[in-house]
Amino acid sequence: CSVGLTGTKYGCGGGGCGACTVMVSRYDPIQETVLHWSVTACLQPICSLHGAAVVTVEGIGSTKTKLHPVQERIAKAHGSQCGFCTPGMVMSMYTLLRNNPQIMNSNTENKNLNILMDNVLPLDPTQDLIFPPELLVSKPSERLCFQGEKVRWISPADLKDLIKLKAEYSNAPLLVGNTTIGPKMNLKGTVHPLVLYGGSIPELRTIKWRNNGVTVGAGCSLSVLKDVLLQGIEELGPEKSRVYQALVQTLQCLASKQIRNMATIGGNILSANPKYDLSSILAAAECTLHIVSNGNSLLIPSILFLTTNSLLQYKYNMNFSFHSEKLIANPCALQWEFVSAFRQAQRREFSFSIVNSGMRVTFRHDSNVVENLDIFYGGVGPTLVKARHTCKELMGRYSHLEKLLVVGTQLLEEEIYVPPTAPGGQEEYRKALVLSFFFKFYMQVGMNDLPLEYLSALKPFKNEVPQANHSFQTQSSNDPVGRPNVHQAALQQATGEAVYYDDIPSVKGELFVSMVTSTRAHAKIISIDASMALAMSGVVTFISAKDVPGQNRRLWFNNPEELFAEEEVICVGQIIGAIVAETREQAKRASEQVDITYEDIQPVFFTIEEAIEHQSFFDPKRKLERGNLEEGFEKADHILEGELYMGGQEHFYMETQGLIAIPKGEAGELELYVASQHAAYTQEVVGITLGIDSNKITCHVKRLGGGFGGKVMKIASLSAIAATAAYKTGRAVRCVLEREDDMLITSGRSPFLGKYKVGYLNDGTILAADITYYSNGGCTLDESSFIMEKALLHMDNGYKIPNLRGHGLVCKTYLPSYTAFRGFGGPQGLTIIESVLHEVAARCGLPVRDINMYKDEKCYTHHKQLFSPHDMVRCWNECLEKSDYTHRCLSIKQFNAHNHWKKRGISIVPLKFGIGFSKAALVNIYKDGSVLISHGGTEMGQGINTKAIQVRPAQETCPIIYTNVFFMTEIILFCMKDGCEKLMRRLEPLIKKHPQFTWQQLVSKSDMQVVEAYCQKISLSATGFFMGPHTSVDWEKSDGNAYYYFTFGACCSEVEIDCLTGDHKNIRTDIVMDVGRSINPALDVGQVEGGFVQGIGLYTIEELQFSPEGVLLTRGPSRYKIPALCDIPPQLNVHLLRNADNPHAIYSSKGIGEPPVFFGCTLFFAIKEAIAAARRERGLSESFPFSSPATAEKIRMACEDCFTRMNPPDRKVKTKPWAINV
Repeated sequence: CSVGLTGTKYGCGGGGCGACTVMVSRYDPIQETVLHWSVTACLQPICSLHGAAVVTVEGIGSTKTKLHPVQERIAKAHGSQCGFCTPGMVMSMYTLLRNNPQIMNSNTENKNLNILMDNVLPLDPTQDLIFPPELLVSKPSERLCFQGEKVRWISPADLKDLIKLKAEYSNAPLLVGNTTIGPKMNLKGTVHPLVLYGGSIPELRTIKWRNNGVTVGAGCSLSVLKDVLLQGIEELGPEKSRVYQALVQTLQCLASKQIRNMATIGGNILSANPKYDLSSILAAAECTLHIVSNGNSLLIPSILFLTTNSLLQYKYNMNFSFHSEKLIANPCALQWEFVSAFRQAQRREFSFSIVNSGMRVTFRHDSNVVENLDIFYGGVGPTLVKARHTCKELMGRYSHLEKLLVVGTQLLEEEIYVPPTAPGGQEEYRKALVLSFFFKFYMQVGMNDLPLEYLSALKPFKNEVPQANHSFQTQSSNDPVGRPNVHQAALQQATGEAVYYDDIPSVKGELFVSMVTSTRAHAKIISIDASMALAMSGVVTFISAKDVPGQNRRLWFNNPEELFAEEEVICVGQIIGAIVAETREQAKRASEQVDITYEDIQPVFFTIEEAIEHQSFFDPKRKLERGNLEEGFEKADHILEGELYMGGQEHFYMETQGLIAIPKGEAGELELYVASQHAAYTQEVVGITLGIDSNKITCHVKRLGGGFGGKVMKIASLSAIAATAAYKTGRAVRCVLEREDDMLITSGRSPFLGKYKVGYLNDGTILAADITYYSNGGCTLDESSFIMEKALLHMDNGYKIPNLRGHGLVCKTYLPSYTAFRGFGGPQGLTIIESVLHEVAARCGLPVRDINMYKDEKCYTHHKQLFSPHDMVRCWNECLEKSDYTHRCLSIKQFNAHNHWKKRGISIVPLKFGIGFSKAALVNIYKDGSVLISHGGTEMGQGINTKAIQVRPAQETCPIIYTNVFFMTEIILFCMKDGCEKLMRRLEPLIKKHPQFTWQQLVSKSDMQVVEAYCQKISLSATGFFMGPHTSVDWEKSDGNAYYYFTFGACCSEVEIDCLTGDHKNIRTDIVMDVGRSINPALDVGQVEGGFVQGIGLYTIEELQFSPEGVLLTRGPSRYKIPALCDIPPQLNVHLLRNADNPHAIYSSKGIGEPPVFFGCTLFFAIKEAIAAARRERGLSESFPFSSPATAEKIRMACEDCFTRMNPPDRKVKTKPWAINV
């Protein structure tokens, strides 16, 4: 940013993440007040802000002046981890507070909040920036024109001017909220030479109440529309406002608050997207569109506008040029009239619907005969679909509602056709939703005659603010170790002062690089033509393999890795070259103009099953075994075989990958400001690429905006590319991946397939288990072999299975190579053995987990490592107690008996997770007494520096600054402690010489101690190093101490599912975690909660979809959904195990960042329990295939019923699928 305001972050470019939230204020002359709106800056055109005031996070407070109470509270309440999106959260809350200052007053009366918030700033209205007085002055309307490099922007003076302009420039888009056009311009490169802006025209925002309804201007935002409708509901009452209630129900689920503040009702209608939920309910409610053009004005029923191809003609060909429209909505006040809206999405909120529906029925007075019926569906065709034939057949013919239901479902099944080639796929699920929504509407209309066990199906899941119960053991108040101190940089993160790599000011002459990637999965590169790109304005050069001064190809454990694809591409998204230009936009546009000619090569495959068929595996293949499987299976009463598939996961760190490469101009020296979790590896790869020594390359890593393992390997290659560009041009080069490019290039967590055979006794004891693990490694090895080893080493979890064997094979496919991710193979290995235990328990009806758990004081893992499960058993027992597991199981059984269409399930699992790394730290004491610590860790939200401050030697209560140059926090703390103790031993004679002074007193008295040490030539610099006992595994003998120690835990989760839609609600989760003696309980609880929420995504929501050609389809927040607030259990309780020691780590603490991800599987198994309850009630087998993640589609289709069976397998047409499971 040229003015240096970098607090507002760029996360996705499509308004989907909220990191760029700012507050926009405008004076409303009608209401004679200033209105404040939170908006996403990435979709807010600068030209649209004429007459508005914009407040960013820097404008509300800073550590240099005065904090705003919102900033202080989010920091002190431990609400910031990596901190990248914290400014956006702050601005959302700040805007809410500006509009509703009473919220702060009501919250401060909350006793719990007062306990949490001691000594916090009160709300001070004088601290808020005033609205600029000059913007309050009413000025005559005038046409405004802005001319950019490629786009001309016109803001009409008034409605007449807009109509005139639209007649003159019929193809120019009319823009108000920019939530549809903006993402296309930002992410797809769409360019409109002329844009007409209607946001400043009062007539388009006018709202008028009439006797028969409300008229809403097309430029009215969805937020305003919602508020208007709520007002109408309050005034009319529930029976006379059914349409408004249905609209509000839909509006509450649409997008985020920021997007609803920007998006307009007119834009929503004109977008003509059947996934937009409002269309179906607007059509069902018989709303009318008032369309105005040059000299024409007419009313069009919304049904005509939304269900026919004429809309597409309006939208694209402009045969009829409309320029302004109003929406007229009637309230539905008839006694025998009913209207409802339905939707089902991948995520309950902030997600496009898979299918949506609006239905309206009118009965003849005091009868069950249908007089009028309208049924609309979105998401089952290219436009909104009306079930015309069904509605016609049902009107006036049936007086019995049950007959109406039977005939209606049959008619709908025949009429509504979802082709297998439909965008988004899921045709069977969508067809099931069509019938399920109709059945729900039938139940709503005839609820007085329904069985009691059906009624819960009519209650949609409601979002609740999560409540947490935390318990942990603290140390004495004088001991900093064990205190829940606030994150060391939390205040800077809350004020936007914390610096990330892309916040660093531009270097003089800085260039930008954009990647050119492969569009084929396996092909020979015939030619690369960059001439068109090089001819574009601002383009400096194109780089590829021939421009690499050192090595383009390097070996990674005997497997070749190419920086630039040279002769052959082996996945879609592989980097072939890069464009270097003066600006980001120029580089991005030019990279799309590089022409590459390919010749396809066979074979090409993407799935684990295809790799097994082709016997395509990376070496080494791993195996672990203990006992005698043949004997175990012979003694078993039962043999069970099965498999579990686990899908992959995108890292979705808020800060995308990137760096700045700055050539120093002397001896080939280079500086990198890089977002890396492993700076040393980045340094090594850049050195190999440039052909220079590593000592000429300096990597700076201050902090990361999230990493989760994704910024270890791929960032090294990106750094080498930027460094190559800097080497070639002699200028600094900045690389910042767009979100979609980041997801395409860098990949994520490996999909796994586990095939198992297990033998068990009638009493639930498992005697033998043989498991083969397959992972999809992608096109290169990356870290997949280590990930597979981790999975195999965790295949026993907490269970003593005497005869156990595991094979691990990494599949080589033609997808981008999968890489490290939080948990590093542990969640996959643990989940598959838990699936084995779950299936055995389901068959024998016994507490199989408890029966088979390690319980002896001394136990050996399947790789013969000695450990004590004492604390794991304690975690298990405490979790059973704190979760009230036994009583809740009975309550769930009772709930399921009294609810036919909703079911609940509960699951509890133990955890044994191996930990072990090594690192180093450098400690320097300066002459003024301050201390600088450089260490090999990376601050990315886990609080590594905060803990370091807490563990420094008690005597050394001195000012400390940290510089981070990844791995485990506790290992870095060991290194720092070692270095500090070395220094204190050197200074001990001087300390004894001045026993009456503390460190601060000595420093304040002319730095007496340090200066004397300096003069006596005592070294004030020390290196701390820590490496635990030797860890290794002999894979031939299945023997070895793989880990330094184990972190233990247990987790219990309860869920409720809607059998008709597949939606589910996470009700409650209880976690008991053994973290040893926590150095900082607040940070550790945050890591447990954060890991668990990431596990929610892994096991229930996040689904990577690839096309049959190997193209990642789910790129960006609009198509890839991570957990939102609605997915977090309303009760999320975390308890840190008390009186737990760990002699193997600093201050008896334990590593905690990675293990909790696995706990998300409790939701998966609880969902599976709920489905089993539904199937049991329907007389179906409780054994059924079910893979992770447990999406709404999988849940619904597993809850088989009369609706899912209306589309039998023999009627399915075999076609190329929309997406494949890789």
